Amino acid sequence: MVLFLHQESCNGCFCCCYFCADVHTEAVQAALAKYKERKMPMPSKRRSVLTHASVEAYTPPDTSSASEDEGSLQRPGRLASAPLQSRPSVEPWPDPAIQGSSTSSSASSTSSHPGGVALSGPSWAVCFTREGSSGNTRQDCCGYSPGDLQMAGDDCPPVLKGYYRGELENSFSLPVTGVPVNSRVSSKIQQLLNTLKRPKRPPLKEFFVDDFEELLEGELQQPDPNQPKPEGSQMVVLRGEPLAEGSWPPSLLAALQQWGTTQPRAPCLTALDTAGKAVYTLTYGKLWSRSLKLAYTLLNKLTNKNEPLLKPGDRVALVFPNSDPVMFMVAFYGCLLAELVPVPIEVPLTRKDAGSQQVGFLLGSCGVSLALTTDACQKGLPKAQTGEVVTFKGWPPLTWLVIDGKHLTKPPKDWHPAMQDAGPQTAYIEYKTSKEGSTVGVAVSHVSLLAQCQALTQACGYSEGKGWGGSPSILNRLHVVSIPYALMKANPLSWIQKVCVYKAQAALVKSRDMHWSLLAQRGQRDVSLSSLRLLIVADGANPWSISSCDAFLNVFQAKGLRPEVICPCASSPEALTVAIRRPPDLGGPPPRRAVLSMSGLSHGVIRVDKLSVLTVQDVGQVMPGGEANVCVVKVEGTPHLCKTDEVGEICVDSSATATAYYGLLGITKNVFETVPVTAGGAPVSDRPFTRTGLLGFIGPDDLVFVVGKLDGLMVVGFRRHNADDVVATALAVEPMKFVYRGRIAVFSVTVLHDDRIVLVAEQRPDASEEDSFQWMSRVLQAIDSIHQVGVYCLALVPANTLPKAPLGGIHVSEAKQRFLEGMLHPCNVLMCPHACVTNLPKPRQKQPEVGPASMIVGNLVAGKRIAQASGRELSHLEDSEQARKFLFLPDVLQWRAHTTPEHPLFLLLNAKGTVTSTATCVQLHKKAERVAAALMEKARLSSGAHVALVYPPGVDLIAAFYGCLYCGCVPVTVRPPHPQNLATTLPTVKMIVEVSKSACVLTTQAIMRLLRSKEAAATVDARTWPTILDTDDIPKKKVASIFRPPPPSPDVLAYLDFSVSTTGILAGVKMSHAATSALCRSIKLQCELYPSRQIAICLDPYCGLGFALWCLCSVYSGHQSVLVPPPELETNVSLWLWAVSQYKARVTFCSYSVMEMCARGLGAQTAALRGVNLSCVRTCMVVAEERPRIALTQSFSKLFRDLGLPARAVSTTFGCRVNVAICLQGTAGPDPTTVYVDMRALRHDRVRLVERGSPHSLPLTESGKILPGVKVIIAHTETRGPLGDSHLGEIWVSSPHNATGYYTVYGEEGLHADHFSARLSFGDTQTVWARTGFLGFLRRTELTDASGERHDALYVVGSLDETLELRGMRYHPIDIETSTSVIRAHRSIAECAVFTWTNLLVVVVELDGLEQDALDLVALVTNVVLEEHHLVVGVVVIVDPGVIPINSRGEKQRMHLRDGFLADQLDPIYVAYNM
Repeated sequence: MVLFLHQESCNGCFCCCYFCADVHTEAVQAALAKYKERKMPMPSKRRSVLTHASVEAYTPPDTSSASEDEGSLQRPGRLASAPLQSRPSVEPWPDPAIQGSSTSSSASSTSSHPGGVALSGPSWAVCFTREGSSGNTRQDCCGYSPGDLQMAGDDCPPVLKGYYRGELENSFSLPVTGVPVNSRVSSKIQQLLNTLKRPKRPPLKEFFVDDFEELLEGELQQPDPNQPKPEGSQMVVLRGEPLAEGSWPPSLLAALQQWGTTQPRAPCLTALDTAGKAVYTLTYGKLWSRSLKLAYTLLNKLTNKNEPLLKPGDRVALVFPNSDPVMFMVAFYGCLLAELVPVPIEVPLTRKDAGSQQVGFLLGSCGVSLALTTDACQKGLPKAQTGEVVTFKGWPPLTWLVIDGKHLTKPPKDWHPAMQDAGPQTAYIEYKTSKEGSTVGVAVSHVSLLAQCQALTQACGYSEGKGWGGSPSILNRLHVVSIPYALMKANPLSWIQKVCVYKAQAALVKSRDMHWSLLAQRGQRDVSLSSLRLLIVADGANPWSISSCDAFLNVFQAKGLRPEVICPCASSPEALTVAIRRPPDLGGPPPRRAVLSMSGLSHGVIRVDKLSVLTVQDVGQVMPGGEANVCVVKVEGTPHLCKTDEVGEICVDSSATATAYYGLLGITKNVFETVPVTAGGAPVSDRPFTRTGLLGFIGPDDLVFVVGKLDGLMVVGFRRHNADDVVATALAVEPMKFVYRGRIAVFSVTVLHDDRIVLVAEQRPDASEEDSFQWMSRVLQAIDSIHQVGVYCLALVPANTLPKAPLGGIHVSEAKQRFLEGMLHPCNVLMCPHACVTNLPKPRQKQPEVGPASMIVGNLVAGKRIAQASGRELSHLEDSEQARKFLFLPDVLQWRAHTTPEHPLFLLLNAKGTVTSTATCVQLHKKAERVAAALMEKARLSSGAHVALVYPPGVDLIAAFYGCLYCGCVPVTVRPPHPQNLATTLPTVKMIVEVSKSACVLTTQAIMRLLRSKEAAATVDARTWPTILDTDDIPKKKVASIFRPPPPSPDVLAYLDFSVSTTGILAGVKMSHAATSALCRSIKLQCELYPSRQIAICLDPYCGLGFALWCLCSVYSGHQSVLVPPPELETNVSLWLWAVSQYKARVTFCSYSVMEMCARGLGAQTAALRGVNLSCVRTCMVVAEERPRIALTQSFSKLFRDLGLPARAVSTTFGCRVNVAICLQGTAGPDPTTVYVDMRALRHDRVRLVERGSPHSLPLTESGKILPGVKVIIAHTETRGPLGDSHLGEIWVSSPHNATGYYTVYGEEGLHADHFSARLSFGDTQTVWARTGFLGFLRRTELTDASGERHDALYVVGSLDETLELRGMRYHPIDIETSTSVIRAHRSIAECAVFTWTNLLVVVVELDGLEQDALDLVALVTNVVLEEHHLVVGVVVIVDPGVIPINSRGEKQRMHLRDGFLADQLDPIYVAYNM
């Protein structure tokens, strides 16, 4: 009699039985004691996210998932505890001098653990202890007890509350200049810095890769020269004992026929229900007759178009639940009798079962078209509307055959199956899932099946009617009692009770079953295990099964269990059973165990170490078989035999192993046809060996020891770690309180050319955020200390959410896939890239700079010209009388009002496309006169006074501007405050009014009421405003005679231009009358603007080129401007394109935000834009002060190509504070050119041109053509010397329309002189230049411009102030945010911005999805920045869409974002502080 527990398939799932030996637990606790003073910043989580993690939202793991949840067996758990409460505010972090990361070891393995103690003599002389009669002896390697452990757990800060989020995106407020000392975010960052200050263990050999070299994987690290090396002699190949002589049947089917005909009433298999009652006993006679019926039906009754559906050798799927072993057995032997190949698979419950798609691929590759199942199982499968079983994802079309008795046909008496002797033909295919998730079919031949049964029969000492389960039971006519998994969950003692009832002589169990029975055995009497001769532990090869065996023996030895009965075994899909421990009465040697150094194991050698230990038990000797040979070979490279003190992969040469991976010849050769060789290269045998996938070594008495599996192997920096070992260490850290014991997955992901360890566990619903974070940090500390390896990512997921293997274990490859795809949905995550990633390229060391003179000489020697370019000369182009007579804009407007009074200048549209106001020359002139009169009469302003114009976009703004010029005042245009967001936008208005020293505010009636409202008074005291004039109230009477100041001189101030730069600096520049006229003249010539032209403008009219185009150019050039206010597009997104089409504008201007709004809002409905024809457009220019956004302009061109938009029409402009219009494409000249540069070279301030599609290539497009009268030179950022062609430097500009300086309150002339009066340090030192603050380069192209000269293209790379100085290199934020980086890491990332704070890289991403999915982004963002840019992200902040502030030009305000983050104003969904 044998007891056979239904074991879960180990295919593709983690073994869920991790039990910590006492030695290991003590080592973990001792390691944690060292870290008691270390603190780490806790992630911040919004309360709404906490709510989804509350108890009510959880369901405890169901009975099919928590494969080893003691809580479900002992007690229901504290599920009724109160939901998580809101957290108090966080106090500043204590003692800033606290050092040390809790994730990285204090010293390298080479310093604190120099490889352990090298063994002298035989490899096993020191590390093995012989078990005494109790089977419980161990070598105590630690002097610590659980009571020694203390952990400072109260210093971790609680979770932050949610905060009010100010609407930064519409504000131009000045940045927060300093972060308060007690700021919660900055204190956490300080804490993170303190944590990171602690030196990591010395990294393996660093290297520096120049930007011209590829980053080669093999060069990343060199092995540690001090690592322990094997010192033993070369191992000898083990040979199995020969099979005993006897009358073995010629095949397994012959044995079945013999017992089925001679002993038909002998019981074969007893099946139990979930209550433990025997529901059916299958006799050998019934098994034989039903298998015959099935074989006959399969071969003769299934047809397809009058052809037999199946022929011998075809593969058939067996789909049976584990609770129905009887039908499975009938189906299996029925297929063998029909010469078909059964492919057993689990019952697919849903279309999305973990790994189901891979199983489907296997069925397809095996050519399976028929699936056998039972009636009950077929009814439970998902059905389509037709009533047929659905086709599962990735599965081939299947015919489902129910094999219950009534569906089968009895064969005629003269029909007999083809009974052949066991041969090389495939008997069955077992599927196996690799750690990468791919599924392969392991083919087992008939001869292998018979040899395996014979070997097991001899090893276990079976005789007829007494013994084991499975196929050997047929060979030996055994009676098997099968205990289903569901019964074990309901009654963990059921298998012990059945041993007593049936007086079973053998039982096949897993460590999990022994562990469960220990928890449930209290109070049980009348239990006797004295009948057991064999207690075979199926997963005895798991290093952590030893503690279960010990504990089980301790308890049940008093109930008749003999120590020698426990027989661990080792098996794998490829080699079947590799080794099994035999009792002494069968000639087995005494059992042994080994106490090994974890550090030594990571280097692949066997050592003793009292600080980090692994205790393993032997799994017996190799299987019998005259031709059975076993050896251990090196895991990587040529399969050389290992030395006696070296760990390697166990290989078997035997007729009892599987034969191939079905249909996969390449990997079959690697695994099933390995030829081990000696150190001299000589083959050890003329027969190939099969790799088992088991890692181990051979101990004394030729006993086999297994320390892990190849599928669980993780190689981190040349050191090998086993996933099972890492899980066991995690479980030694108070596991029961915070996570489910059997629901932990460990796997590795490749990031930056090395494996990184990821640990995922299911969190208990009653564990608080602080407790869980404490547990996570202690797990990191324990693993770091025991294994000397950092955990890259530790994630906790809600209960029941990890993908399940068919019988409740974790489907690790599926979990890994979800992690990589951002589909894991954790509720807590802790990343440790600072501690783990030690193979970054060496930081760049800045070399002494080459002097400017040497630079010029070097360029001359290399034949490179100095990078200097200029637009057309103005003096040769300007011959109009107007330009000579009327130099300045007020004169030009008056001249136009007299010469062409009715010529239309402006036309303003609203959201409906209706013209709301127009202005001819004379109308604008008269409006301006009335404004000037009001300023002099009502406000009593004198010439030169500053006037703030607070208007919505429209003609009133333009009239007020010229009114100021008429009376000699200096206008300052200011964006009006947003009525819905006064608290943020009104201070900006007040600030500009104060900084500009405005003596009066001109505005509309509605805005004046808003400024004086109660809501506004809460932000700005209404009494502090200067005089406010409402221009709506000016009477339209004839102005008698207004005071006309004398004609302005060229240097007199015309207006002030205030703008917030992308770095968050509010800067006002002074524009003189001469510069204003020169600007208009350059734009007129570049764009060929004449009175007969119409242009469409969709820009904000408050600063820069947008203001110039809106208010200045039409008056100067006389063309008509169709004005489209950008806010109107929020109501009607197609307004701008409709206006361009309606008015047939040849030239149009817009901003990136407008272009993006059109691309997103109209991209899918271009067909709906009836009547819009963009073929009239000659040039569409995007006004910007940044690097051109190629992806957006190209997608815009493609989207609206169908509406007639010419492919070459879209281009960009470039301007900055010192000169608002440096480049502008215009209507003549060559098209903008695009080059591809190496992104890595840019980090070193170099330009390296590469081909399109090259690795790390970055496209840069020309920012339009240089305007007439403008000169540009590229200067070195530090030496200020001129640079050569295609060299990266700062763009300097000289032009008549340069601004004359910053308008500053306190007259900071240093800033003025530095930016506006720069001179080269060498070469042309006389010319005065203005520094733009932008990096770029000039490149002479093969194209020719209008003058016939070769065209010089200017490429803008980015703002110098915005660049991030990290690791000695210069990074541009846009490169990290876009292209192949963060924005593409996950489909839920809507926008991204990066900045630095105290040398930490902070990445802010907007989540366009569910808040529960927010934490998926943390690992993905960290991964992609590491891979693409070799940077470690310090903080990942996940926020709502729209939080990243954007200015009117569509540029990100990263410094505003930084200040909002540090002041806790973002209300983030989650803030992760990477360790």
